[in-house]
Amino acid sequence: MLHIYRQITGLHRVRPVVIAQKRENPETFPFDNIDTVAKPATHFLRRFWFRQVCNKPWQLSESEVRATSAVLTRENAQLLHIFFGHIAVHLLPLIRSWPKPRVVSFHGADVLVDMDKPAYRKATKEMLGLVTRVFVRSASLQCAVAELGCDESKIDIVRTGIPLQEFPFRERELPADGGWHFLQASRLVQKKGIATTLHAFTAFLSHYPNATLTIAGEGPMLEELKELTRRLKIADRVMLPGFLAPEKLLEVYYGSHIFLHPSETGSDGNQEGIPNSMLEAMATGLPVFATDHGGIPEAIENGVSGVLVAERNYEALSRALLGAVQDPDLLKRLARNGANVVAEKFDQRKQIDRLEEIYLGMIGDPRKEDR
Repeated sequence: MLHIYRQITGLHRVRPVVIAQKRENPETFPFDNIDTVAKPATHFLRRFWFRQVCNKPWQLSESEVRATSAVLTRENAQLLHIFFGHIAVHLLPLIRSWPKPRVVSFHGADVLVDMDKPAYRKATKEMLGLVTRVFVRSASLQCAVAELGCDESKIDIVRTGIPLQEFPFRERELPADGGWHFLQASRLVQKKGIATTLHAFTAFLSHYPNATLTIAGEGPMLEELKELTRRLKIADRVMLPGFLAPEKLLEVYYGSHIFLHPSETGSDGNQEGIPNSMLEAMATGLPVFATDHGGIPEAIENGVSGVLVAERNYEALSRALLGAVQDPDLLKRLARNGANVVAEKFDQRKQIDRLEEIYLGMIGDPRKEDR
């Protein structure tokens, strides 16, 4: 994921070594220090046994633990960082055997995955007890992890920042002909609230028929969203270009007037952290209209650095949009204040500096800057 890649490649006081099951998209994510520990041939059967027969989270095999430990020993690793909480549950054999500091990160969806199953909740609680520190992206995730049984003194809010130099602020020229262009950039999944976006946009179109909407991203809801645009009779005003490379997405940021991100709690309890695309949009000077959900209020103060409405309330979102386009000064204030918030709280360099301070403190000797 891009925000993880940015965090790893931004480290400069410690030397990261990545261990993964496979290597994908090396052109998009170039990085040399990668070791792969492939799944054994019996992985599917082992996973079936754990999940379907035992109703427990599958566990890393002995051979995978040995192979991973061998890499860690060869590299003289001083700290193990597992980047997703729902993955860490499956790595319990490695976590138990690793004698040095262990960190796990939670980013949003990985907090509540399978938590309705007692065996998964029990394994997660064990994992949280074994790791040295727990990183979360927002205060709302901090509360969620604490509710899973984590010692609150272990939890640190470590945000995945935005490389501000890649998203310079630019004031937008507002359309004279009502040709407002809205943008949402996200995975096409329920918690992103894209259905709310489409309904709100439909209501907006009845007043500004020249408006357009781009929903950039890919995911399992694509066909469902296409069908919804047809039912709402807005298919000719909505663009679904799929995943956009960063440089292309930046062009779309600058070609848009308002960014939408009405996140909601999914039917499986899945919640948002603080969306990276929302922070990028704010940095470029796009006013953001979102929801009072998850970690979003930690980046947006309603009416000051953006606009927040209740989850799933497309009527409130459309009313907020219709009011804002009548008030150019408001949009300019939201744009500037939003960019200032990102610079103050989500600057990648500041966040990585803090991450490295925590790393070095856990290692126990701040002078070990070559590890």
